[in-house]
Amino acid sequence: MHQSVEHDELDDALRRCGAGWNAAQAHGFLCSRLAVQGQPAAASWFERILEDSDPQSASCVECRSMLEELFGASYRQLAERQSEFEPLLPDDAASAAARAEALAHWCEGFLHGLVSGPHPDQLKAKLASEPISEIIKDTLEITRATAQKDDQAEAGGETTEQAWTELVEYVRVAAQLTYEELAAFRSPAAPPADESIH
Repeated sequence: MHQSVEHDELDDALRRCGAGWNAAQAHGFLCSRLAVQGQPAAASWFERILEDSDPQSASCVECRSMLEELFGASYRQLAERQSEFEPLLPDDAASAAARAEALAHWCEGFLHGLVSGPHPDQLKAKLASEPISEIIKDTLEITRATAQKDDQAEAGGETTEQAWTELVEYVRVAAQLTYEELAAFRSPAAPPADESIH
């Protein structure tokens, strides 16, 4: 992702502060909550991600700072339709299995964010209609994704990498399309700001 928050760094921070979410899940959840609520999603997102942690601990303070940076960057990228938006996932140096697991977790978080919380009938109808209904169906399939065994991946590494690239691109575009499709359901908000969300 084109920002200073890296997947592994945030993943470690979330683990240290006792959060029940990993980095990919947290970002997937954030992207769908932004699509549904926009900037007002901040408070409930922070609360949900850090609900199992001690807010006074140094590790939690550090983690929250990283989450604030991730929130601001993700919101700006989606709201301004920036082409560098990407799901927060391990880099290419990670194993195929680790990347597939993280992508599945991202999709789980994304789906959870779409269906959680009270939804008016109009929003429910929108989620049940195309293209969002198709995105939900496809994303659910990706949550079941598993990487090939290491020996198989080594034998067909190029095919595995191509499939990975295509899945990540699909998820990236799906998140942006969902954000655009749900624009009418979000409260008007101020233009994205560079400051951290508190």
